[in-house]
Amino acid sequence: MCGRFALITPAGQIAEIFAVDGLPDLVPRYNIAPTSPVSGIVLRDGARRHETFRWGLIPTWAKDRKIGARMINARGETVHAKPAFRDAFRQRRALIVADGFYEWTRQGRAKLPHLIQVDSGRPFALAGLWSFWRDPVTQEAIQSCTVLTTTPNALMAPIHDRMPVILDRASWDLWLGPDSDAATLKTLIQPFDPSRMTTRRVHQTVNSVRNEGPTLHAPFTGDGS
Repeated sequence: MCGRFALITPAGQIAEIFAVDGLPDLVPRYNIAPTSPVSGIVLRDGARRHETFRWGLIPTWAKDRKIGARMINARGETVHAKPAFRDAFRQRRALIVADGFYEWTRQGRAKLPHLIQVDSGRPFALAGLWSFWRDPVTQEAIQSCTVLTTTPNALMAPIHDRMPVILDRASWDLWLGPDSDAATLKTLIQPFDPSRMTTRRVHQTVNSVRNEGPTLHAPFTGDGS
């Protein structure tokens, strides 16, 4: 599962890494939670574009937006067949931008958060799908997204039995490409190279979605906080 992540890298650096123009100013966010807005990269008219999505995919056929809270992740093994995701898998794929994500282990009743990063904290791309939905009552238009998950690599396995699908830079064009077939896309849904990842315990203040700021990334020091 991927239920919380972070994006604190300045917009200019993100624009350079993902080769996009016109990124808005991005406020550093250390505790991005489901149903929050997230940054995504899509392909429009042959060029990469930055767009904002509501995290938690609302299928086009949904009667209300509440279903999105249950659609923050899609299992990579079945995404091509599930009614909520299969059309998006064929036609509406995105790179969800992050520079860290959280996962939890348990110690008794306590939930112990771990911050996982790639390439020493550089931004990376989570494999995402997106959908366009219009509220039948208010007519509000919402772009929403989900993050694919897969089996854990050696670094993640002691922490959780799932991990988000992280796409290597060399595969971004394939993931976004309109002509990529299902067989090719499925080869990208795999655990990421653990040698490029790091993990550390952080303080339990990140457990509450109300908390924000750089202290959430501070290493846990064993002082009980």
